Amino acid sequence: MLPLLLAAALIGPVPDPPPTYGSPPRPTTESAVTLSYQADAGFAMAVKLTCGPPGGGHPRAAQACATLEQVGADPGRITQTSTACVLLYKPVTATLSGTWQGREVSWTHRFGNSCEMRRATGVLFRF
Repeated sequence: MLPLLLAAALIGPVPDPPPTYGSPPRPTTESAVTLSYQADAGFAMAVKLTCGPPGGGHPRAAQACATLEQVGADPGRITQTSTACVLLYKPVTATLSGTWQGREVSWTHRFGNSCEMRRATGVLFRF
């Protein structure tokens, strides 16, 4: 016992451990996509959507982010609604491009009209 006390006296006080502030921050994987559609008739619309937290110019950003999360940012995997659309041929091309959870994404599809586009893509192109 005496040798331990003597050794402790010679070494001096033991410093306190360094402070800890919780776990280190995780790297963020930003999700920011541009949603746009253009009609052959000449009009076009576009909006930026950010997720994590939902934001950008999309009027239903939280719902749109949830939809993209469910389908892995592939609008082609969205389950269509059973909404009836008028059989009027006014083609619309919808496009999604940007970064989703750290990876580049790109999707384009041509629909017979804007009703068919919204029926197939849910809330994504409702702006």
